[in-house]
Amino acid sequence: MPSTIVHAGFALLLATGLLGAYYDRRALAVLLVVLVLPEADSFLGVVMAGAHRTVGHNFVLPAVAALALYYDTRVRERSLVRERLSPRWVAVAWVAIFVHGFAHVALDWTHLDGVNAFWPLRDRFFHLDGEVFYSTADGFVQTFVDVRVDPETGTRTVDAGAGGTSESVHVSNPVQPRDPDVDVEEPVDRRFPVANSGWRLYLIGLGLFAAVARRFQGDGVGDGD
Repeated sequence: MPSTIVHAGFALLLATGLLGAYYDRRALAVLLVVLVLPEADSFLGVVMAGAHRTVGHNFVLPAVAALALYYDTRVRERSLVRERLSPRWVAVAWVAIFVHGFAHVALDWTHLDGVNAFWPLRDRFFHLDGEVFYSTADGFVQTFVDVRVDPETGTRTVDAGAGGTSESVHVSNPVQPRDPDVDVEEPVDRRFPVANSGWRLYLIGLGLFAAVARRFQGDGVGDGD
């Protein structure tokens, strides 16, 4: 699974690109806290089946947060958020939502069983897996979304990587490395991954490079309010 450090590397890239003049150590600290929060659902696995990759790993929470922030800051005549936060922290809040959605949930969407994308509205794991290419023999081909038509009934079915539910899917994590429903007598191996493939190690290094380079640029870098 992508480690928290890999997620952080992706978050650093987003931060350097989106924070602009608000980029500083305090803003980065907030983003990294938001980045780590989804992993707290690992601890809920002891009381809820399939909690990991479900409670904190879905697209519903960041969507609701984005709609609420947009409504309060752009639609309402009197913004409660702007009354309590300076403009820089409103901007950081937007970036935090993007970091949560893209640097964590979306990245986990591409690995193992994916994420319980629409929980709690729908209990179903989705995994983003496939390829897109142009072939001189077959033309344009994509396998991320499988659309099939029953030749007898004409019924169309669309498969976008749907898998099991929180009751049937267990994604290994350091808190629960094994499926609690499977009884195994071997010693428990709790692994805390850093980078278990080359592209993940590369992403960590790229994020660190971007953060260091941003500091040396000096444009808008500081310890703002």
